Amino acid sequence: MDTDAEVKGERGGPKRRGVGSIILLVVKVLAAVFVLANVYALALKWVPVPGTILMAQRAIEGEHVRRVIVPLEEISPHLVTAVIAAEDTRFCEHDGIDFEALNKAIKENREGGRQRGASTITQQIAKNTFFWNGGGYVRKAGEAWFALFIDGMWGKRRVMEQYLNTVEWGDGIFGAEAAARVRFGKNASDLTPREAALLAAVLPNPNKWRLDPPGDYVSRRASMLQGRMRVVASDGLDDCVLSPGG
Repeated sequence: MDTDAEVKGERGGPKRRGVGSIILLVVKVLAAVFVLANVYALALKWVPVPGTILMAQRAIEGEHVRRVIVPLEEISPHLVTAVIAAEDTRFCEHDGIDFEALNKAIKENREGGRQRGASTITQQIAKNTFFWNGGGYVRKAGEAWFALFIDGMWGKRRVMEQYLNTVEWGDGIFGAEAAARVRFGKNASDLTPREAALLAAVLPNPNKWRLDPPGDYVSRRASMLQGRMRVVASDGLDDCVLSPGG
């Protein structure tokens, strides 16, 4: 006669093994995806980002997606300085994540002050390349990992080059070259300091803030950024990208 323990073991064993097998399979799939994503990230050290989820999303929404990939040498250094001034003044100093700015943002947000972010240019290109818009701890964790990974593997110049070739400038326009052509009728290499500041001024919300023509807010923000650009240049905060040894 079977005991209760034997019956429970026979009945529960296969079920537990089935659940364990599913968990193991999920872990293996996630591990494989993680490895492939890192291989892809490494390959992007030499090849351009072919496209992003956001580009696909804009196309699905009916936008005419425009993008022209160019090397960093064909993008005005004024734009490099402008986006550093606008988005990440410590770009050359951190390793992909600005923990100093992150801690400050967390403290201010907890104290009920103005909500502020601390996303670096490197985190933005990590999000644009590998993930999607929106919050969530999974995406944030992945974004943090890839920001550290690409900062170390690509180097600062490559991070900036990929960023300036994938960032959105509204109306389905992606990348500096397409933005310069559509907004100013010229190549990205020919952008003036004012034009670079105007482009950088709308980056927080390029589909809301216009620069053709710019409203009062964008004009004032661009003027403020031109002042910051002079500080960034004089203090060498863009040297990791623009200096010969950068």
